[in-house]
Amino acid sequence: MADILDEIIRKTRDDLERKKKEYSLDWLGRSLSFNPFVPRDVHPYLRSTPEDPYRIIAEVKKASPSKGIIREDFDPLVIAQAYEKGGASALSVLTEPHWFKGNVEYLGMIRRYVSIPLLRKDFIIDKYQLVEAVAYGADFVLLIAKALSRKELKELLEYTRHLGMEALVEIHDKADLVKAIFAGADIIGINHRNLETFEMDMSLSERLIPLIPNSKIIVAESGINDHETVKHLSEVGADAFLVGEHFMRQEDITGALRELKYGEQESE
Repeated sequence: MADILDEIIRKTRDDLERKKKEYSLDWLGRSLSFNPFVPRDVHPYLRSTPEDPYRIIAEVKKASPSKGIIREDFDPLVIAQAYEKGGASALSVLTEPHWFKGNVEYLGMIRRYVSIPLLRKDFIIDKYQLVEAVAYGADFVLLIAKALSRKELKELLEYTRHLGMEALVEIHDKADLVKAIFAGADIIGINHRNLETFEMDMSLSERLIPLIPNSKIIVAESGINDHETVKHLSEVGADAFLVGEHFMRQEDITGALRELKYGEQESE
């Protein structure tokens, strides 16, 4: 598993070369003048408030490199609507096709029928993917600090904002955090899962949150599967919680989301 991140990035580069031959960046950029999807400001949806302290970013995900197929009966739109009904603040939509069995088309499909913001979750290494994200209806995108140099992260974040979107900048250690702050990230995600080894470290948020400037929105990611964990991470300083695999394994997605967000009492 150690080099899976490198392998995903390599495959992503190959896919990009093929896409660019089919539709140039210039062509894709010109298509934005006809784009029905205007990116929405995600900050109010993700920042914790006394009225809504636990902001859930619910993930539409069929598979993962470490677990394989997670959900057999996978209908992205049905899942997205179930999440919205359950009280999700935003949706994370996996668009990486090889390891996560995602598709960029899912964004446009969901955007038409769901009113909460959409995150394009992929391994973004090129401006082309950002223009593509806007064209298909994303409001914000994932930028993984571990997969990018300081210069690349800064440039991609600036271009994301130039297109009217925002970025969730994902970190896993202090070196990633330094990169994220240098780049000017406003929304910082702490992934408890190491993308190079897939090992989990649920104490990571407790160690990294005190190092993050106060004004930032903090998103806790991975390994979150009960209300107690959400409550604890909120007390430590997290605003929002990105949850995918836990929901994807449930029969009643709406009920599972309510239980995670509100605790069992309110879900009954």
